[in-house]
Amino acid sequence: MTEEQTIAKMPPQNIEAEENLLGSLLIDKDAIIKISDIVHTADFYKDVNKILYETVQDLFAKHEPIDIVTLTNRLEEKKQLQVVGGRSYLAKLCNSVGASSHVTHYANIVQRKATLRRLINAASEIHELGYKEEEEIDKLLDLSEQKLFGVSQKYLKNAFVPIDSLLNEAFARIDELHKHSGQLRGLSTGFNDLDNLLSGFQKSDLIILAARPSVGKTSFALDIARKVAIRNKSNVGIFSLEMSKEQLVDRILCAQAGIGLWKMRAGKLKSESDDFSKIANAMGELSEANIHIDDASSSNIMDIRTKARRLQMEKNLDLLVIDYLQLMEGRGKYGDNRVQEVSEISRGLKGIARELDIPVIALSQLSRVVEQSKPAIPKLSHLRESGSIEQDADIVAFIYRRAADRNYQEEDLSDEDRNSAELYIAKHRNGPTGKINLYFNSDLVSFQDLDNHHAEAPPEF
Repeated sequence: MTEEQTIAKMPPQNIEAEENLLGSLLIDKDAIIKISDIVHTADFYKDVNKILYETVQDLFAKHEPIDIVTLTNRLEEKKQLQVVGGRSYLAKLCNSVGASSHVTHYANIVQRKATLRRLINAASEIHELGYKEEEEIDKLLDLSEQKLFGVSQKYLKNAFVPIDSLLNEAFARIDELHKHSGQLRGLSTGFNDLDNLLSGFQKSDLIILAARPSVGKTSFALDIARKVAIRNKSNVGIFSLEMSKEQLVDRILCAQAGIGLWKMRAGKLKSESDDFSKIANAMGELSEANIHIDDASSSNIMDIRTKARRLQMEKNLDLLVIDYLQLMEGRGKYGDNRVQEVSEISRGLKGIARELDIPVIALSQLSRVVEQSKPAIPKLSHLRESGSIEQDADIVAFIYRRAADRNYQEEDLSDEDRNSAELYIAKHRNGPTGKINLYFNSDLVSFQDLDNHHAEAPPEF
């Protein structure tokens, strides 16, 4: 092998950039703030530089100044000073740069080289997967895609993380919550009482929203998606396995405009009542909202994971909505064993929430058994087809409307019943459960907070 071929086979790295980066950190104690979210210990190619950067981070976490004196002292305490080359190597690092103004540039070089090395490693692993002919092709494709998705992240996290680093993060998180007491920890749903109970939707949570048909679970999920996208300026992905994208857009548009859904679909909009002006304003607001809809009528868990990963890479996804769980297909061959298939789907959805680090709302059907009770208020045992849905979910919420309860006749309903709705938080893994009262606008097919629904004028007919 020639010298050129040997060099070509060396992993991508730039030792000079690593040394210039470390030198910049030593001559400017504030430089670490600029690059701490760009480069990580595992990004360094040279082991000595990994030790030095890890020690710098240790000083930073303890709010100690970062310079050659403090770094030398800390290395001596850890009995690593001679391992890294002693004081002479630290002096060389300080002398390698004249100023710290290019520290971000050096960090980007180090991070880019590390990503290329991970890409080579992932390609090697995918190459090996290609020879596993006995495995199912869907499984191999999913594993391959997962490896590539991992490379696209800023850095790959270790399988095991020392608890001291987690405790430091926990303290910082608790301190931040204390400083901003009363503010939401998670993603605001746009519904005040729900936000107060859950403190918003948390990252990596699987939220199951269940109800009997025609109660309004799709409408409620769309209301949350719309408010999250418009008010929070967040990116929302919607997988609709039941309704077409045109039907979803009609619902979202009418709820935003405050115009009756049937009125619009029947072509009964009135120019003299500013209906078209309301629609135009709503379209302007929604055109700036980051809502992405996929209405493929048949999707399995791998399809959804693949599309969600792609959307995460392209748009930095904040919330995923899936309507609805029982219409999804499993990846395996379960025959008539639908319980096992739904179990695989619910585990897969929880996996997506954790992998993408976002809340995932999955709508679910309820069994007919719930209708045997009067009132037919759902319970966890009424979740259809699988107990694993309850097990995998972080939050399980049920919608109940007396006006949609088949146990009551029209004459049994009061005016309040026709527009009232109840949201039961039956499971909350990390917090309280409870009941939330909502207002359901049957003309808009939309839910609102009970205390402010009167602020919106009802649609005209």
